[in-house]
Parts: sequence; structure tokens; C-alpha cells
Amino acid sequence: MHWFFILSICLLEVVTGRHFHLGRSKYGNLGAPADSNGLRLPKAQWFKQKLDHSSSSDQRTWKQRYYVNDSFYDFNNPGPVFLMIGGEGPADPRWMVKGAWIDYAKKFNALCINLEHRYYGESHPTQDLSVKNLQYLSSSQALADLANFIHAMNNKYKFSKDIKWIAFGGSYPGSLAAWLRLKYPHLIHASISSSGPLLAKVDFIEYFQVVIGALREKTGNDDCSTQIKQAHREIIDLMKKTPRVVEKEFKVCKPFASASVNDLNNFYSSLADDFAGLVQYNEDNRISADERYKNLTINTVCSMLTDDGDRPAYKKLAAFNSIMLDKSNQTCMDYSYDNMIKDLRNTTWSPEGARQWTYQTCTEFGFYQTSSGEIDFFGNNFPLDFYIQQCQDIFGKKFNKDFVNAAAEWTNNYYGSLDIPVSRVVYVHGSVDPWHALGITKTRDDASPAIYIHGTAHCANMYPPGDKDLPELREARVKIEEHLSSWFEMV
Repeated sequence: MHWFFILSICLLEVVTGRHFHLGRSKYGNLGAPADSNGLRLPKAQWFKQKLDHSSSSDQRTWKQRYYVNDSFYDFNNPGPVFLMIGGEGPADPRWMVKGAWIDYAKKFNALCINLEHRYYGESHPTQDLSVKNLQYLSSSQALADLANFIHAMNNKYKFSKDIKWIAFGGSYPGSLAAWLRLKYPHLIHASISSSGPLLAKVDFIEYFQVVIGALREKTGNDDCSTQIKQAHREIIDLMKKTPRVVEKEFKVCKPFASASVNDLNNFYSSLADDFAGLVQYNEDNRISADERYKNLTINTVCSMLTDDGDRPAYKKLAAFNSIMLDKSNQTCMDYSYDNMIKDLRNTTWSPEGARQWTYQTCTEFGFYQTSSGEIDFFGNNFPLDFYIQQCQDIFGKKFNKDFVNAAAEWTNNYYGSLDIPVSRVVYVHGSVDPWHALGITKTRDDASPAIYIHGTAHCANMYPPGDKDLPELREARVKIEEHLSSWFEMV
């Protein structure tokens, strides 16, 4: 099923050939059963968090999940504290034992902590996800959670004022890492902001422009994008004459004869999102749990689209769609708009976080990956109004275009957008990652350098090093370490 648009979260999956083992923990947070790959993971801990940080009279609290890895830390000679910021999904304890930040932690003898974002994973501030209860879900409340948590941890561990906290985050948490340094500079000494969109933009037309550009960049020609363009033209023509051909080839769950305009918009958007996901996570150091999808990259998919002789382009695209359906364990493509809205209206807690993130886009960011910027490739069947309607259908009529535009404008005014006035933040982006279009990719101030990595995708610098890493990616990790080293010397 098409889930509104591609989420920005940095996913951490199993990485072969690198096993990290934790030592004995002073505070008893380790010792949980190993995962399926033999990694010894930390146990979850719980922090009593305030519900509404904007109200001094509201004293309601809830339990927020966090993880700690202190196996590299010497409490008799304390070093820095590394804080991994949670985002729009469950906190993954595997981040506590792998990733580039763990390599930095070993070098600098850091204490590593990961705080789950309110309303995601198991961190449930309210009884359900009704619109009334979602009013406490926002980036500003999440930042206040982090500030309150840091203050409490300083007291718990009896840290002196000299202890330096370093925030890490990728994607939306990458934005939070920069904003945390901006709003709470007395608590956060420096931040590493990876793939963080700092500009809230409602009509994010650049997303698919970057997707098409990435196909050209990675393959070295326009053959792949030409085949995609041709496939969509063929599909549109078949939909007018023989829609049953498209139904069969793309394994849709219901015939087009009963489809609404929104259903069809959802169908075309889903086809585009297959490429969005392919590009966004291209060739990073994750692997699928299923070996069949380990080599699903821009180059392999483009080879499939361009190397199959005289076979019609739409059939090649349908073959790719079948692979994506199999990968997500779906037997047919559910393009039903009503089914999608029904799922996103569900106010009960679930691990996916789709309703929560959708709410944040409608009330803070926009980020709607519309078709307006690349009409020739994917068609213009999912314009901005298609997404605004979803906000209204899910949360209520007041969440109209004016509301969403005003919310994004407020966010940009509150944080400073791309003119964010902050020091000691490293902004890291990859040229293949569509989200770099909303981030800082050029150094404007030496106090907050930007690292732009050609050829890499979303959050690539955060994952453990691999043998096939591009030279620029390897150099980026070294530069980040150098910045950390120099900032640790600053008071």
C-alpha cells in the first residue's frame, strides 16, 4: 500500500561482516538476549517525561524509552556523551552497537545514549492517537524532551559541567540534531546532522527531480529515465484503451473500472515511490533480510529496464513493480485511496508510525513529494492538492492548504530554515539523496561546515564502513572525526 509519501527515516538493517560485542555495563543496561545475528543488544530503559513542556501547570508525565551503551566509557575519567536522536519510527537497539558513531565512541571513549522520539515506537505519551492527543506531537516538544532528558542524565550520572554532549541524527533526527544545538546550546556542545532537511517546504517538487537526476548520475546516461518516461506514456495510453492489461501486469487488487480519481492518483504515486525508495537508500551499507534483494540498486534496476530487447517499457516497469510487491510481502498492489485513509485514521497505537508522521507533515513540514516538477517522467497525477486532501480526510477539514502553508512558514521562522544561526554543527548530505535539496550542502560558516558526498544516498555516512564505500564517503567519516576532535578541545 502507498503510505502517503516516502518517509525520511534512516533505516538500520543487518550489516554482514561486522559484529560488535558490548562489555560489562556499570549501570546494568546490557545483557539483553542477542539478536538473530549474534549481536548483544542493550536493554530498554524508561524515563519519566513531561507531557507538555509549554505548560508549567500541566504536570502530566509518561514513560519514554531509551538505550545506553557504556562499554567504552570510563566513569573515573569521563569523556563525552554521544546522544543519538530518535525519529519517526521505533528506536532500534542495534544502533547502540553498530554505525559510524560507535566507531567514534570507541576512539573518544564516549557514553552512547539513544532516546526514542515521543509518539513513536514504545514511547506513548497519550492513551491513543486521536487528533486531540496528537497536539503534543511536534519537533519543539521533542527537543524539549531531549533537553529535559539531558538535564536528568547529568544528575543521574553526576556529570560535571565540563562533560560535552554531542548530538547525532539522520534524516528528520538530523534536523533535530541541528535544532537542538540551536535551541539548547548550553546543553549540546556540537551536533552531527546527517541528511537533515532544514527547509520546511509544502510542495517538495525537487524530490523527484533529484530521483531522475540520480538515475542519470549513477548510470552515466539518460537511457533509464527514458525507459521510465516511455513506460508511463504506455500505461496512460493502455488505461484509456485496455486497462485490464495494466491490471494484470501490475497485479492491482481491484479493477480500474471501480477506481476513483484519488485511487488512480494513488496508483501512479505508488509507481513513482518504487523509484523514490530505490534511490533514497541506494547502495548504503544495509542488506535486506532476504538475499534476493541485496543487490536491488539503481544500476541493477536500470539494467533490467534498458537491457531487455524489444519488450515494451511498461512490461519492464511491471516486472520491477512485482519485485517491490514481493519485497514488501504483498500479493497485489492496493492502490485504494479509501483503504489508505482508513488505515491512517486508526487512532490505536501501532509500530509503523505512519499516522504520527503524516500529522507532523500536516502541522509542521509539508515535505509532499509531488509530481509537479517532473511531469514528463511520472505524469502529473499526484499534485499538491492530492496531499492536502489527505491531511483533511485524515485529521479534519481545518487542515487545508492555508493551514499547512502557515505551519511550514512557522517552522521556518522558528528554526531559521537554511539560514539557521548556529555553530559547531556538521551538515552531511549525499548527492543521490533527494532530501539534500532541503538541506545545507555548502559551507557558509567554517564554524558549521557542510560535507557533500557525491554518489551517496540517504544517511550513508552513518552506517558502518564497507569495502565498496566510495572514496568521498570514507573521507567524509574522517572529516567528521576531525571536527569532533577539534571541538572537544573547545570550552
